[in-house]
Amino acid sequence: MPAKQNLAILGSTGSVGVNTLDVVARHPGMFRIAALTARNQVDLLFEQCCNFKPMFAVMLEPAAAAELERRVKGRGLECTVLCGPEALEQAVSLPQVDTVMAAIVGIAGLRPTLAAAQAGKKVLLANKESLVTAGPVLTRAVRDNGASLLPIDSEHNAIFQALPRGYSGKPGAAGVRRVLLTASGGPFRAAPPHRLEHVTPDEACAHPNWVMGRKISVDSATMMNKGLEVIEAHWLFQVEEEQIEVLVHPESVIHSLVEYIDGSVIAQLGNPDMRTPIAFALGYPERIAAGVEFLDLARIGALHFEQPDLKRFPCLRLAYSALRAGGSAPTALNAANEIAVENFLAGRLSFTRIPALIEAVLEQLPLRPIRCIDDVLGADQEARACAERWLKGSANGVGVGNLSKLVQS
Repeated sequence: MPAKQNLAILGSTGSVGVNTLDVVARHPGMFRIAALTARNQVDLLFEQCCNFKPMFAVMLEPAAAAELERRVKGRGLECTVLCGPEALEQAVSLPQVDTVMAAIVGIAGLRPTLAAAQAGKKVLLANKESLVTAGPVLTRAVRDNGASLLPIDSEHNAIFQALPRGYSGKPGAAGVRRVLLTASGGPFRAAPPHRLEHVTPDEACAHPNWVMGRKISVDSATMMNKGLEVIEAHWLFQVEEEQIEVLVHPESVIHSLVEYIDGSVIAQLGNPDMRTPIAFALGYPERIAAGVEFLDLARIGALHFEQPDLKRFPCLRLAYSALRAGGSAPTALNAANEIAVENFLAGRLSFTRIPALIEAVLEQLPLRPIRCIDDVLGADQEARACAERWLKGSANGVGVGNLSKLVQS
């Protein structure tokens, strides 16, 4: 039996974190929970501490950390409670930690994910924004520190499984022609265009196939999630923009495909359940049980595919354009999208204005090189400030342009 892995979970109270602990609980001899982290969900994190007995628990908000510490001491748990962003980096860098599940949503997950890579850990990447915003920085940290990076997004995990074992990041040498990222199309794939103007946050978060957090559910509804995955695929697999295609597949059974130069297409299939890619990454290079219902293709009967409608989903077009532009454009894209989704969920921005805000930010900001994390964080803050100005101007009737100044689509 392989040695027990000591696991730190960044974002253990989110959907990926909860599913990770579900898989871990099925294999008590394989894993030891070293650290769990959350923003402010004291009740759930305390329950997880009771069940999995981590050495460390981290909460971002001081009041939540104080309450968790009170409960931990009251239960007599041998668990050190830490607080703040620096504590996240400390937790993943511990010598007791072998593997880090990076599942904090948004750019907030960048610093601890980078810290895990710099500490040479096995990083299970569910935080796509880290590669989108800091692709050259994170991949260099992985390479220079002997870390490993395994994708948790179902699409990238599928591509990883469909590539040759030991793939070196050279698609030509491996005979890879292109990769195809599948997308469900979200809840509005077939909705009349005029209907999108009146979409509510609850409707946008009602994904037809997957159970996810609210931010990623909105990204799925706009297909920005797929756009971010296009950028992520570029950095994970060293494939160029023209080698990455998105294919709408409503059933979400084929999670992605790799096409080879001999005409072969290799796909990974399974029921839409995040525990499958989580279990694959946790057990890699072996396979372990995930608790997932097995696929019954005869019951499904048929699988369907179509090209994405870029007029209906302009966020996907914007993501391709940002990848093509390079530099700070993907960072600005992500920051503007986070601001847009936050305002949409708060009822301050309509669903169809999400891409308008993002496009305006990309148009207005200059491209800057990304060489280090300070470049990333600077570009992120600049884009957020630009987005906030646009929101104020939009409320006052100020118009916006298009993306032509950034790059020709």
